[in-house]
Amino acid sequence: MNKRFFGVLVFAFVVSACGAWIIYRQLISHAPAPAPGRPTSQIVLAAHDLEQGAILVADDVRLADWPGPIPEGASSKLQDFLGRGVITEIYSKEPVTESRLAAKGAGGGLASMIPAGMRAFAVRVNEVAGVAGFVTAGMRVDVVINGSAPGADAALGTQARTLLQNIQVLSAGQDYKKDSEGKPVVTQVVNLLVTPEQAEKLSLAANQTSVQLILRNPLDQEIASTPGAALGSLFRPGGAKLPVDVAAPPKPRIAAPPPRPVVREVAAPVKKEAPFTMEVISGTQKSEKQFDPEGGDK
Repeated sequence: MNKRFFGVLVFAFVVSACGAWIIYRQLISHAPAPAPGRPTSQIVLAAHDLEQGAILVADDVRLADWPGPIPEGASSKLQDFLGRGVITEIYSKEPVTESRLAAKGAGGGLASMIPAGMRAFAVRVNEVAGVAGFVTAGMRVDVVINGSAPGADAALGTQARTLLQNIQVLSAGQDYKKDSEGKPVVTQVVNLLVTPEQAEKLSLAANQTSVQLILRNPLDQEIASTPGAALGSLFRPGGAKLPVDVAAPPKPRIAAPPPRPVVREVAAPVKKEAPFTMEVISGTQKSEKQFDPEGGDK
């Protein structure tokens, strides 16, 4: 091989290596500094999907890194959540928070899902009263009662009134889980979430009347004002509204004015005409005699 050609080849290789090294150093000096890593914290996450009513055990939760701010109610201690009931479904790898668990000592199941100050009232239903099985956990219903009010007019017959509106269904039968598919489930008992005052009304209604549940849209929060209906008014012209004296409070009575005094007309006295006087001359004697105009003499 020609030595001159070999020397040129070596020189070119050295020059290219030096140029590449210089360019590399320039790029390294102008490269941006690496961004600092996001701070992470260890919090309790769900190890798998947790259903309503479940009681947390060690296999249900785990500690894991959580980037960014810690969610409200989360904890970094497993002991804070073990043995507590789940009141709303928690999905896998989702933070476990206080708002989604029952209070400590409340246990699991249906009782742990009742908020403070509320009650679960069991209403016995059939296929008709239970809206053909479509009244399931999480639905909203109105409660309509059918019966006869004490002292009501017998001609009205059976009456129907809306007792409660927009009541949440806590469970249907033995199922207290929400059915996302809306499949009908025929049950014999439905538990309604009510206040203590509403529970008292329902207790009377369940024992003295027949109760029927009316399914409503959960997004419809409006409370309707209805007068009720009576069997007797269904056959009257003008609809099925109750008579005024039953559907609405009676109007106040206005006192009648005192009777006017009776004025009797008295006939005017008849004016008597003066008697007629006649002079009678007999010879040298003169006398007067009076005659009554109605006849006869005096």
